[in-house]
Amino acid sequence: MIDDLYSAKLLKLAANLPRVGRLPAPDASVEKIAKLCGSRVVVDVTVADGLVADFAQDVKACALGQAAASVLGAHVIGASLDELEVTREQFRAMLKTGGPPPEGRFSDLAMLAPVKDYPARHASTLLAFEAVTEAVRTATAAQQTPTTGRTSPAGAA
Repeated sequence: MIDDLYSAKLLKLAANLPRVGRLPAPDASVEKIAKLCGSRVVVDVTVADGLVADFAQDVKACALGQAAASVLGAHVIGASLDELEVTREQFRAMLKTGGPPPEGRFSDLAMLAPVKDYPARHASTLLAFEAVTEAVRTATAAQQTPTTGRTSPAGAA
């Protein structure tokens, strides 16, 4: 029954989103929208030494999407791109195929395991992790691209 999804712990997380808002100068920003329900998440990140140094989120989603975003916001600082990608894939597998929940800093996502039985809710539940993974990937790639200040070798002595 769908009422089983909305535990007191889940509703508390959904009502208390950490790191709400926008960053003034993010290294990357990503918006994701769940087409089926219209849930929307925008995340801003700054990355230093390959780790999330700062994070903000603007979440307009159902309680399930908000709860997942709450877990993300509470634990994302210090996470690497690899850790976020592994967590996103474990979270997706948990929802889609009943795989084990993510471990470590994002283990609270286990409370969302019952969402597996409601495929229409998967996209909104995954939004925040889809957005942060893309944002960190974008920020990391931009930092690894060398800049010389020149667009051509003309005039080089």
